Amino acid sequence: MDQIIEILIAACLVISGVFGIVGSYGLIKLNDPMSRLHAPTKATTLGVGGVLIASILHSMLSENHLSLHELLITLFLFLTAPITANFIAKAHIHRHETPETLPPAGEDQKWATHDIPQDNPAAD
Repeated sequence: MDQIIEILIAACLVISGVFGIVGSYGLIKLNDPMSRLHAPTKATTLGVGGVLIASILHSMLSENHLSLHELLITLFLFLTAPITANFIAKAHIHRHETPETLPPAGEDQKWATHDIPQDNPAAD
């Protein structure tokens, strides 16, 4: 039983290490800032999350107690990393894009944080 637990914990650590390497490689090699933002955000979430899950499994299965610190860190990481990436992406859009350079908006004529003026013939 102990060997199965060690293999499970080691697998979580190896998988999280692979995500960390892939995210680092993406940060270096991808072309534009928005792509570079995507790679480490996803990889960091999954990589650090894998290490924390391995730590939770180790404390539960090997030491017979649940460590809530790792659980709270994992929850905090999974909630804050996507929000932070969204804020960074919106800041990039405000600094480098104009409504004319963005792709077509949806039905509400809003794209991220830029309002696109509507052609309203009734207003003329």
